[in-house]
This record gives sequence, C-alpha cells and structure tokens, in this order.
Amino acid sequence: MESPQKSITIKLPSGRDAGLVDIMSFCYDLSETDVQVLLALTHGEPKSTENLEDELHLSKASINRSLNKLLELNLVMRVKESGSKAGRPRYLYKAIAISDLKKKILDDLGDCIGKIQQLIEEELK
Repeated sequence: MESPQKSITIKLPSGRDAGLVDIMSFCYDLSETDVQVLLALTHGEPKSTENLEDELHLSKASINRSLNKLLELNLVMRVKESGSKAGRPRYLYKAIAISDLKKKILDDLGDCIGKIQQLIEEELK
C-alpha cells in the first residue's frame, strides 16, 4: 500500500495555508474528493470506476460525481475499454497529459487573476 502523499501548501497573506485542493476549489469549484480522483488519474494506466473505488475507498456515486465534473471541465478523458463485450460499453478514465493539465490550470488561474484585478479596479475606484 502506498503511503499518503504529503500535501504541499503555500502561505497566504492571511497566514492561512492553502494547497492544491484550495486552489482547485476556488478556480473550478472542485471538492477534495474531486481533486483526489483527478490526482489518482494522473499516473499510470487509465482506470475504471471500480479501480478508483478500491484505490480511494470512495463510493461509486462519489467517484461518478467527480468523474462527471472532471470530464465537464476537460481535466480528464474517457476511453472505451478495449475488448468490451456486447452490451453496455465499459469506460476507463485518465487525466489529460500532465503537461496539458499543468498548462490548463495555470492558464485558467491567470485568467482568474486578470478578472480579479478588473474587479478590484472597478470596486476600489
């Protein structure tokens, strides 16, 4: 069993520590569970919902909610499992390429910063 990864945080001017969950929550309205699912999909082979349930010890409903949100935000992709039998297709999930994921997050944060600057300029005239 892998040991839990230590969260990296930054110190905000308020003195509060903020980590990736806080940033992803602010920018994308993601929950801690959503970020856990995203991080689980950033390494290794594509995973099924069952793999994610076992790995993260979360319910199928929680996994599906997170996957739907991450798919909508284009942070993960869904691929049809090869060798699926007749009937309902099975899907696997994987985060977009790490370089693309980093670029998307940084670009979106840059856009947020620009909008925050405009808001401050307007509100503090």
